[in-house]
Amino acid sequence: MLRGKKIIVGVTAGIAAYKIPLFVRLLKKEGAEVQVVMTPFAKEFVTPLSLSVVSERPVLSGYYVKEDGSWLSHVELGLWGDAMIVAPLTANSMAKMAAGIADNFLLTAVLSARCPLFFAPTMDLDMFQHPTVSANIKKLQSFGYHYIEPEDGELASGLRGKGRMKEPEVLLKVLKDYFSAKQLFKGKKVMVSAGPTHEPIDPVRFIGNSSSGKMGIAIARAFAAEGAEVQLVMGPAGQDALFPGIHTTHVRTAAEMDKACKEIFPEVDMAVMAAAVADFTPEHPAGEKIKKSAAPEVIHLKPTRDILAGLGKMKRQNQLLIGFALETENELVHAREKLERKNLDMIVLNSLRDSGAGFGTDTNKVTLLTKSEGPKTFPLKSKEAVAMDILMAVKSLMEG
Repeated sequence: MLRGKKIIVGVTAGIAAYKIPLFVRLLKKEGAEVQVVMTPFAKEFVTPLSLSVVSERPVLSGYYVKEDGSWLSHVELGLWGDAMIVAPLTANSMAKMAAGIADNFLLTAVLSARCPLFFAPTMDLDMFQHPTVSANIKKLQSFGYHYIEPEDGELASGLRGKGRMKEPEVLLKVLKDYFSAKQLFKGKKVMVSAGPTHEPIDPVRFIGNSSSGKMGIAIARAFAAEGAEVQLVMGPAGQDALFPGIHTTHVRTAAEMDKACKEIFPEVDMAVMAAAVADFTPEHPAGEKIKKSAAPEVIHLKPTRDILAGLGKMKRQNQLLIGFALETENELVHAREKLERKNLDMIVLNSLRDSGAGFGTDTNKVTLLTKSEGPKTFPLKSKEAVAMDILMAVKSLMEG
């Protein structure tokens, strides 16, 4: 359940910090990416070097890298994680979190995190029983943070009682259980198409477009992260999804993509066709490189097969088919017509009029249309965020 997940591990200055290298090692064995962030005083309990070795990443603590003077962005870190866990969490840092105080890099990352946040307190018995600690725990829970209650046991003071941080294996299970329960598409099979197609003129020249495949890859990764088994049909975009749970079929031409999609589609629950497939292909591609001196004045083109329309004809009653439309004029009219004509359940509309949307960018601006609902337009977002908007719309279609 944690393979491919990005986990931020925040460490504060509690004696239980000695357990965190083992916890990080367990996360890595599960296939998670781990970024450790420490408060300055946490370094007195466990060394950054130990945590850097087991996490295979430099440990973050200050606001800049001393070697080159570059600044570290707590905002980017907050956006990076799929989950954040602060363990151990001392009474002092807990009080700061509850009050919104951000006087070190870890606490600024906490305030910036958009992902689920878990906290595992550790402190002595009398501290744990203090009313301010109880109030702060309730306040953090009111923020939507997930409380990992300490257990009874031997404490650093020599007393026995509540305040001992849960063991690393238990912390791991909490995260695994969370992601297991939250995966929106667990057990579903999904086909995603991505990238351009290259239609050969001769062995070295082709007709194509500027699609980078980034949108399709973001969608494939989002489905896989939510538990789906993903079949990615990938045109020649020069990159791969490189994500657990994704099987990639590489194709070059529209004909190859058509063949691959029609073979895969009957076996999946849904398909999201994000590829920018060429509408035309050379009628008679040359078998050898065309010499400049013998170049034809005219290259005759013929239409490629309409992959999306073909899948629409194949679609079973219990399948979902989502298409993309890139338009330059009368966008909503053309997208709605395409939705109906090709038997789609939803269409994702891009407009080249929107700055930051379209081919080759890291952002996109989309409008979603379904047969039963009017257009829903989203602001400009990263393609990863757009992918999640599309997934949530697909989830609504499934439930409907």
